[in-house]
Amino acid sequence: MNHRRWVQIALGYLAISSAPLGIWGLLAPQSFYENFPGLGRAWIALDGPYNEHLMRDVGALNLALIVLFVGAAISVSKPLVLTACASSLAWGIPHFLYHVFNTDGLSNGDIAGVLGGLSAFVALPIVIIVVMNRNDISQPALA
Repeated sequence: MNHRRWVQIALGYLAISSAPLGIWGLLAPQSFYENFPGLGRAWIALDGPYNEHLMRDVGALNLALIVLFVGAAISVSKPLVLTACASSLAWGIPHFLYHVFNTDGLSNGDIAGVLGGLSAFVALPIVIIVVMNRNDISQPALA
C-alpha cells in the first residue's frame, strides 16, 4: 500500500469514527447524553446535568470534522491534510487529557475504551503529519 492510500484510509477512519458522534449527538441529543457509547454504557451522563445545546454542538462539531476529513482524504493536498490533522489535534489532545484526569464513575474497561478511542484522534494525525512531511504524496502516482 502506498503512502497516499494509507493517508486516505487513516483520514477515512477518523471521519467514520466521528459519524456516530455527529449524527447521534445532533439528531438525538438526549439519547446521546444518556446512552453514549451504547451497549449498556453511559459515559457522558456521569459528567453532570443534560444540556441539549451542548449535545447538539458536539454533534455538529463532529459533522464538521467529517467534512474536513473527507475533503482531505479526497484531495490529499498537503495544506488540507495538515489542516485536518491540526484540527483533530486541537480537539483530540484536550479531550484525551480531560479523560485521562477525569475517570470517576468509570470501570477500568470503560477507561480503556474511552482512552483507546480518543487516542486515535491524537496518534493518527501525528503519524499522518510525519508521512506527509517525509513523502511527496500530494499528487496521485502515475499508473
